[in-house]
Amino acid sequence: MIGPDDALWTSLPVPALLLDERDRIVQVNPAGEGFLMTSAKAVAGTPVWDKLMVDAPLEEAFERARHNDAPLFVNDVDVGTGDRAPLHCNLQIAPMAGQPGHMLLLISPRELAGRVTQGQSVKSAAKSAIGMAEMLAHEIKNPLAGITGAAQLLSMNLKQEDLELTDLIVSESRRIVGLLEQVEQFGNVTKPKLGAVNVHDVLDRARRSAILGFAADMTIIEDYDPSLPLALGDADQLLQVIQNLLKNASEAAGKGGGVIRLHTYYEQSLRVRLGGGKGKSLPLQIEVIDDGPGLPPEIADDIFDPFVSGRENGTGLGLALAAKIISDHDGWISVSSAPGRTVFRISLPRAPENMAETTKEQG
Repeated sequence: MIGPDDALWTSLPVPALLLDERDRIVQVNPAGEGFLMTSAKAVAGTPVWDKLMVDAPLEEAFERARHNDAPLFVNDVDVGTGDRAPLHCNLQIAPMAGQPGHMLLLISPRELAGRVTQGQSVKSAAKSAIGMAEMLAHEIKNPLAGITGAAQLLSMNLKQEDLELTDLIVSESRRIVGLLEQVEQFGNVTKPKLGAVNVHDVLDRARRSAILGFAADMTIIEDYDPSLPLALGDADQLLQVIQNLLKNASEAAGKGGGVIRLHTYYEQSLRVRLGGGKGKSLPLQIEVIDDGPGLPPEIADDIFDPFVSGRENGTGLGLALAAKIISDHDGWISVSSAPGRTVFRISLPRAPENMAETTKEQG
């Protein structure tokens, strides 16, 4: 029988669950505890399908593998736990030698390697799109200033009933200038100054700012893991990202208000592959969850791309900027959205021990 102290069992890099002949959980490795966000002791004896939500009819195939004493492979399925957005995974199921009826279930999240494009494609796409936009912004602002000035001069000699037209020219020109300035700001974001960051301090600063301003009608719930270690990041840039996510959630709720939940937890098994290199551990998780109507389906897959927006007057730069910042942190940002529940999830690396200790001493 596999034990919790078995070296091979504890060192498995992917979530692994040992199930008995009735599909009840017997043992979970440390990576599996991180995936389920609970301890092996807490789920021992629990039916596995009460803890894992798999977007595929597995029960019959699972039983067939047990009956035939043969392994089963299931690729490209969404696996969730009910507590957070599902991940795109491959599953491997194999009978345990010497333990009749017992099965070993391995869960390999694969979207993290394939869908890092939400961070990395933003880097490459943003470089080209925003590079061109910056150049255009610089060139367009000068003639716009001339158009605005000309409209203001014209208004001095017009009758009152004609002033509406020149006022429209001036106001729309100023609106375009404001948009162009946002484009320039996007391209001018500096590289993060990485240090050991207490993400709960960042979340608290963002929450206080939000409830005094744009989220005054919202209820913001703090659901934090108090044992969360320090993250490797730039506190000011992370604050900018969280404020942007809170603002989006508030605007999605509308004037009636709604509920936003700030959720943090530690997921030891989460890794991404950056630029074809080795997998990078991103165990610190921050989720901004709202109960709004959800993202429009037609833009959900492109929401982190520049100039994609679900709001009528949105610029489509806020989430693209957030993705760029998180990408510069070698982190990962994703979204899962359905009516009544939209989850923006940020995954960050942990600060090195020596950096964390220095921060504690200075504090």
